Amino acid sequence: MKLNMRPLLLACIMLAGAPLVRAAGQQQKDYLSAVEADKIRDAETPNERIKLFLNFADDRLKKFQYELEHPTSNRHADMLNSLLNAYIGCVDDAADLIQLGLEKQDNIRQGIDLMTSRAKEFLAVLEKISTDGPEREIYKDNLDDAIEGTRDAMNDAKKAKKKVAPPPVRRKN
Repeated sequence: MKLNMRPLLLACIMLAGAPLVRAAGQQQKDYLSAVEADKIRDAETPNERIKLFLNFADDRLKKFQYELEHPTSNRHADMLNSLLNAYIGCVDDAADLIQLGLEKQDNIRQGIDLMTSRAKEFLAVLEKISTDGPEREIYKDNLDDAIEGTRDAMNDAKKAKKKVAPPPVRRKN
């Protein structure tokens, strides 16, 4: 009887461990490449992570603009929508890092300033695409989400700037 229980026990252990292995492989954001995810993981400070996410968002936005100007014949609509979704994810993650930095009372002034300035640039590009962009009906919903998400991130950064502790001041004796 004991010999018959070993294979059953081994099978149960293997089946129970399969979801854990699958979950460990899914922790990477689906809109980041493996190299980009490694860069985020290797960044030592929240400011560096915010900067990386904003650079990745800028990259996605530039790729979106390029795709609008040079449409591909296959899966053009999917490409446009996936680039906008990736842009939104990067901006949202940068905004989340700012909120987390505030909660942890990290020195994120540099990241907040970067978010404020870059979000203004992103918003100008998105609004221009919203008014002048070709084939707007293909990506209109995602574009509206991107504009709203960028505005929210910029407003959150402005609010965070007021909440973050002022920089230390050196006093002269």
